[in-house]
Amino acid sequence: MTNFEIWDAHVHLSGVPGDTPQERLRRLIEFADRMGISRLCVFMGMRWVYDPQPEELRRQNDDVLRAIEAFPDRAFGFVYVNPKYPEESLAEIDRCVVRGPMVGIKLWVAERCHSPLLDPLVTRAIELDLVILQHTYLKVTGNLPGESTPQDLAQLAARHPQARFIAAHSGAQWELGIRTFRPYANIFAELCGFDPTSGVTEMAVRELGAARVIYASDAGGRSFASQLAKVLDADIPEEAKQLILAGNLKRLLAPCLRRKGIHVDT
Repeated sequence: MTNFEIWDAHVHLSGVPGDTPQERLRRLIEFADRMGISRLCVFMGMRWVYDPQPEELRRQNDDVLRAIEAFPDRAFGFVYVNPKYPEESLAEIDRCVVRGPMVGIKLWVAERCHSPLLDPLVTRAIELDLVILQHTYLKVTGNLPGESTPQDLAQLAARHPQARFIAAHSGAQWELGIRTFRPYANIFAELCGFDPTSGVTEMAVRELGAARVIYASDAGGRSFASQLAKVLDADIPEEAKQLILAGNLKRLLAPCLRRKGIHVDT
């Protein structure tokens, strides 16, 4: 337990025990409670689908809807979309966010994010004041065909300066990712999913400022504790830790939450 308020920006239902989305989220909340984590942002369904067709997108989002509706005071949902199906993805944003409880957009590895196929989705996110969480990775073994790099996200952010992006994993090779994001004030570096190497959070704060760094875990693929250690053990001021652990994410989500009648202190 800590004295900090903690919101986790990146949680999955996959890799967690349970036969239903509700059971899996219940287990995640049990683990989160041990670490003092008060809110989880959940996206994608009970199984991995790299390039989901429209019917699979709907199933994946339905899994999350079922989970978060069982725990409305503990979890938020992000709608999973695929830029290869822009009309269907826009319809999912309307279904899950405009008419439903979700509060953000999740993009994974179906299409590299510098592609113009993303432009209609980003435009809609700007209209609704939604944050976009985009997977970014640099793999030694080579990325998947549709897997985005930090450089891809930099191109997208430059095209859409009014949009707000969370760079999931900060590219995994975080030294390169953080430096890539530095010129783009609308990109927030997320700390999850890679080993808790000493110095990552210090570098992110030094290069971007504490207001552009966000804690996340990637549970159930990673533990809450190992990912929290990146922030809690960092040699940065306490005020910076609170921004990273909750304040920055709350600020990004606040416009959408207010429209849904949910008040948060930012």
